[in-house]
Amino acid sequence: MGTPELKGTDKRWCQDVTLALRNSGGSAVRSGTVTFGTHIIGGLGIDWATIESTEKLPVPIAAGAETKKTWTVCVDSWRVPLGMHLETRDVSVDWK
Repeated sequence: MGTPELKGTDKRWCQDVTLALRNSGGSAVRSGTVTFGTHIIGGLGIDWATIESTEKLPVPIAAGAETKKTWTVCVDSWRVPLGMHLETRDVSVDWK
């Protein structure tokens, strides 16, 4: 898994997260999930909350292959008032 690339959207409660996934194993990845830990950051830099969300991996990923996927990660709009923003800092992948 590569370093997540973050990009804002036109909604302050959403963020595009692009992730490169490389299968270094000897067989294809046939299923799995990616879990995002999205932090809600206040105007003074205070981390108010972390919301987790889970999405399916773009499978299959052949042995030795790399793929890149962008997910739009959103939280409830009321959680991100004006002056606050999102930062998806935590990303983990579980694949089989």
